[in-house]
Amino acid sequence: MQSNEIHLASRPHGEPTPENFRTVTTELPALEDGQILVRNLFMSVDPYMRGRMNDVKSYVPPFQIDAPLDGGAVGEVIESKNSAISVGDAVSHGKGWRDLAVLDGDSARVVDLTTANASAYLGALGMTGLTAYSGLTAVAQFEPGDTVFVSGAAGAVGSLVGQIAKALGAARVIGSAGSPAKVKRLLELGFDAAFDYHDGPVKKQLADAAPDGIDVYFDNVGGDHLEAALASANKYGRFALCGAISQYNATEPTAAPRNLALAIGKELTLKGFIVGSYSHLAGEFSEKMAGWLADGVVEWDETVVDGLENAPRAFIGLLRGENTGKMVVSI
Repeated sequence: MQSNEIHLASRPHGEPTPENFRTVTTELPALEDGQILVRNLFMSVDPYMRGRMNDVKSYVPPFQIDAPLDGGAVGEVIESKNSAISVGDAVSHGKGWRDLAVLDGDSARVVDLTTANASAYLGALGMTGLTAYSGLTAVAQFEPGDTVFVSGAAGAVGSLVGQIAKALGAARVIGSAGSPAKVKRLLELGFDAAFDYHDGPVKKQLADAAPDGIDVYFDNVGGDHLEAALASANKYGRFALCGAISQYNATEPTAAPRNLALAIGKELTLKGFIVGSYSHLAGEFSEKMAGWLADGVVEWDETVVDGLENAPRAFIGLLRGENTGKMVVSI
């Protein structure tokens, strides 16, 4: 049986282009004991993947040239040599960027498609949701009554952070986004204030939206957003540093933040985090998120691109901010 895969054809310099990717047809091996064959239904594209396209040491190994990319996916089991997983089961796993995947059974998690759509397990009920929940509660140590600022707030993680903060009793939640339509959507999702970072200096817009300062900053953007958050932070503010999408395509070192010294006098806590370090919260998160979704307390948006061959276009669009909510590819 053959699988279609997206390979990394070359390493991007700056913004990725379609030429950095190649579609390859490969012959799949026969299943060994304990393995399963999965037909992928949806795959995820995520900002962190841009860093893996560089040949640099990081918390996760870089993608290799002329080899398939990988990432989150949900699919249906079509063949099984694993006693715990049956044909017809839906599973989430880490071998996206292909239509068929051979997996060891212990690297796949059976999910229930009677309670949520397959793509939800890449978004609100998946790693995206756990990132939002753990970053807000465990990393930023959110407390009821906090004022929370979320950058990249219309994205997959950011939109959930703001809603979770409201559900847990935030006094005020502010989000930044990249278009008037996204700002409108944030207000529909319950954000108390939102602004388009194209409309003027982020520092001024945040100060206007949070005249009494912020207690928590969830950073998906870095750069001028981090600089603005430092300026608006209250004493003992806590920052969860999740991403820096404004810098991922940079070819030269970026200047901001230029006011990091403010963290000293304000006694701020700035902590970077990787969601894999918070897997112990998965059960707690899943229970709470399932309840919030069922009650309508939390909504999740997604932007769907059809066709495996269009996965590179979806990824490039993600880095350009073309998505609202989670960007997924329907295979």
